[in-house]
Amino acid sequence: MASRISSALERLFTKHRVVFWYDDKKELRNDFESLELEGVKKVEISNNEFSLKHTLLRDEPKAQFLVYKEGSQPAPIKNWLYDLELANTVFKTDQNAIWLSELELPTEFSDIVQHHAAFFEPDGSSKEAILQAEKRRTVLKSLIDNDDTLSRIRLKMLAVATGAKHKGDIRLDVALELLMAEKADSVTYQFIKRCNLHRFLWEQVESQYGYQSDSPSVMDFVFELFKFSYCAELPSGLQGATQDSEASKRQNMTNNALVFFKRWKDSRTHQDTFEWLSEQCATVMNIEGDLQHRSLKEVLDLDYFRIIDKKVIHELVNGVANRTLSQGEVALWCRQRRQGHWYKEFELLYNAVDVASQFFALLDTSQFDTPSASEAVQRYTRQWFKLDQLYRQYIFALKASSQHSLLASLTEQIENLYINNYVQPIANSWQQHVDAMNHWQVQGVDPQRRFFKKYVETNYLNKNKKVCVIISDAFRYEAGDEMVSRIRQEDRYEAKLNHALSSLPSYTQLGMASLLPQSQEYPLRLADSKGTVFMGELSTQGTDNRDKVLKTIHGERASAVQAKELLEMNQTNSRELLKANDVLYIYHNRIDHAGDKMQSEGEAFEATEKTFDDLIKLIKKLANANANNLVITADHGFIYQNSTLDGSDYSEKDVEGAIVYNDRRFVLGKNLKAGKSFKTFTAEQLGVTGDVHAVIPKGTQRMRLSGSGSRFVHGGASLQETIIPIISINKKRSSDITMVEVEVLRSGSSVITSGQIAVTLYQVEAVTDKIQPRKLRLGIYTDSGKLISDSHTVDVDLTSENAREREMKLRFLLNQEADSANNQEVTLKLEEPVAGTNQWQDYKQLRYTIKRSFTSDFDF
Repeated sequence: MASRISSALERLFTKHRVVFWYDDKKELRNDFESLELEGVKKVEISNNEFSLKHTLLRDEPKAQFLVYKEGSQPAPIKNWLYDLELANTVFKTDQNAIWLSELELPTEFSDIVQHHAAFFEPDGSSKEAILQAEKRRTVLKSLIDNDDTLSRIRLKMLAVATGAKHKGDIRLDVALELLMAEKADSVTYQFIKRCNLHRFLWEQVESQYGYQSDSPSVMDFVFELFKFSYCAELPSGLQGATQDSEASKRQNMTNNALVFFKRWKDSRTHQDTFEWLSEQCATVMNIEGDLQHRSLKEVLDLDYFRIIDKKVIHELVNGVANRTLSQGEVALWCRQRRQGHWYKEFELLYNAVDVASQFFALLDTSQFDTPSASEAVQRYTRQWFKLDQLYRQYIFALKASSQHSLLASLTEQIENLYINNYVQPIANSWQQHVDAMNHWQVQGVDPQRRFFKKYVETNYLNKNKKVCVIISDAFRYEAGDEMVSRIRQEDRYEAKLNHALSSLPSYTQLGMASLLPQSQEYPLRLADSKGTVFMGELSTQGTDNRDKVLKTIHGERASAVQAKELLEMNQTNSRELLKANDVLYIYHNRIDHAGDKMQSEGEAFEATEKTFDDLIKLIKKLANANANNLVITADHGFIYQNSTLDGSDYSEKDVEGAIVYNDRRFVLGKNLKAGKSFKTFTAEQLGVTGDVHAVIPKGTQRMRLSGSGSRFVHGGASLQETIIPIISINKKRSSDITMVEVEVLRSGSSVITSGQIAVTLYQVEAVTDKIQPRKLRLGIYTDSGKLISDSHTVDVDLTSENAREREMKLRFLLNQEADSANNQEVTLKLEEPVAGTNQWQDYKQLRYTIKRSFTSDFDF
């Protein structure tokens, strides 16, 4: 007790020259007599008031005095020293007075400690309880300012009770967020009730957010907040709720509540809390039942409940499947949902719906007539391949999302249309040109055998430039197109896509051999067994043999290596490898490795997706090892369908002769004769030597092969199997990536006259590979930096060439704090993230003036 008295008095003497101490219960004389305060003289009132006043005012007018009286303080009319007391201060020794003294608050704040004693006193006698109470008092003292009111101090106590430690956390919304974070079992709220702060809490909540209840609670507030926010943006109230309760809710809750709700919803800190409470409210409020009566357009802007995304996706799936939604609408709405809270969880489904809609739209406008083989290849590489690409993207999203039941009708349509209206028609049309070929070649299309001469030797080696060639097994043309886009999105990388006609049969051994340097001394030759391909007497099977071929034909400064081996090299070894070679072949095999096995052929599209990542890693690995010129190509492509094949998709192996090797899409042998459903090529017609020739099933027919899959196949002559990508990549010295520019179009004047304002963002140019999207955070701020509206975080990423389609409309709701900025200028800030941090920096600003009439405060 003595130490606390001493500490309290020391604080008082920092502000006052004279301190009066009345010992009402006459029990603290020993404390007074033992007390020693540096620079303070102790005197006692004992019928000597006049002489004391003379001493304090005349004899020692600058000295500090502790004036003690054993007994109670006299009434003012009988107190000869009352004027001195008023000019200085009185020290009280009851517990409340000591706490008040610790906080350095005057007596007019005594209500704080009297009405909220539990805040200051320990909850029990344990050491931990005592320390917690001391900590609360210490934190509260650090937050108190000289101009604080009773209400402001209560708010600070509420902040401390909920865990606040800094002045920036002294806000009602922060306290509510922390209380909601404890969900239904709120220990903190029980403590607030013990401290008698709960009435103050709900008074403030009513004042700021309009929440009213005869028996308020945190969970009840949460339910009303969700209900109000959900209904505020809908044309009609919640289904099942009475009109009286809906009207009451609409009248009481305010826009400030909606601003608070949106900020809390979008907070990373409180994400788990929001999602848990959202699920509870959705169940109690029967949001599922309400959504049954809502149209798609009604809920497109809402993301307060997870089930809203389910509703949107369900409607989009049905709209696309029934062809009641246009491709433009679907693309716009899927993009719009990207700003929603739950988008990441449902991203694959939105992608599936979007690409399905694109697939239908493209298929509806495509014609598959092919007047010549050259024209067929041109049309495939310009447009038709996109259908293969969209099909792959859809099937990948379908499998990765595992939502087969939801997408069943869409999947069935896409599968049937892909096979019957695309793959079969172009295969049949193309087959007419294949049947007419005397040699496997297409006018104007480079054969695969010219790859080394044209893309390695002529483009680089003859110009004394080094080059790295990445060959990814079964990386077909449509994947090459997507790969080019991904490469171009990387800073300082440029990529160009060309194509070639693969060797036939389109299988790995022949394709890999055709990509090696060709030589008259070492002609391509099909072996008499196992489908092995030789160059002269040199086998081309496997990386080691291809390395030997490269060195034999080109010289010692040419090598072959596996992609996995290169990726595992450290930087020193990879640089030494490139330094020692003018041309380096790198072999990658993920797609064919998965597709060629019955057990994993269904993972071909997943393998394609992983291949994109692998190739980007390889490109960067090689660039870091000082490679500036790279080429990516493939040995062959493939045809794939996700559904099980019918019996009609198989052809009987109507082939006679000395068969040396057979696969699902070709047969190799000598003196082969085949039926009408096959096309036969001699070795000479295939551009190879030897007496082994090939038989290819027409169209997309497969031959049965024990232990082998049938959905993923290659070896045949279809465009998907034989048109291979050739991607030329150059690493630039300077950055070539820019971010899209954004302007703000005012909707009306620069004066804000109501509780909300609409603005339009205009994306100056379309997003491309080299003009990349920009993420922006927008909000309205006062000059002091206070946010007075809700905040929007948007991705500006529109790809349309139509300027009108690159506009994005946003609506900002002003909160209650905007009232203090009336008749003042405020700023609409556009901020962008600082790369590699959680910070934001200014991008653009726009000034407004708030001039709100008093009538704007009414909600009717």
